[in-house]
Amino acid sequence: MAYISQDKKKELAPNIKAVLKKYNMKGSIRIEHHSVLHVNIKSGDLDVIGNYRNTLANRGHSWDDHHRNRWITNPDTYHQGVHYHLNENYSGEVLNFMEELLAAMMEGNHDNSDSMTDYFDVGWYAYINVGNWEKPYILTGEPEAKSERLLDLEARFSEKVVA
Repeated sequence: MAYISQDKKKELAPNIKAVLKKYNMKGSIRIEHHSVLHVNIKSGDLDVIGNYRNTLANRGHSWDDHHRNRWITNPDTYHQGVHYHLNENYSGEVLNFMEELLAAMMEGNHDNSDSMTDYFDVGWYAYINVGNWEKPYILTGEPEAKSERLLDLEARFSEKVVA
């Protein structure tokens, strides 16, 4: 059964904070239900949300059609990161940041799960959130330029809403 203590959080915190500092990001660390380690990214120089939207669009997914209702209320201010497929959701420096952050969060964790037999054995779960519904992510650096594919998808989505 997944379990993480406050002592383990304190042990992991210096490495997590070092990754945040390296990329000039600000965030907080918390534990939920004694089983989930959360890092909530509040602000920073990396356009994590813009990178996420561009990466999905470039892979042929529409941010608005596919993710608006499933993951978030407002796609421009926050999102709940899914760390299982970082390389599919992010690219470039943002991908490097997310991979390093997740590695710092998972240090000392184990995963002996076997989904084929419906057996799940992990040390603890980890989630990376970028902003939240109450306090949006604050981009302090330059926004990432929108890809041609994302601009096309946004234009098609706005036509659907207007029509």
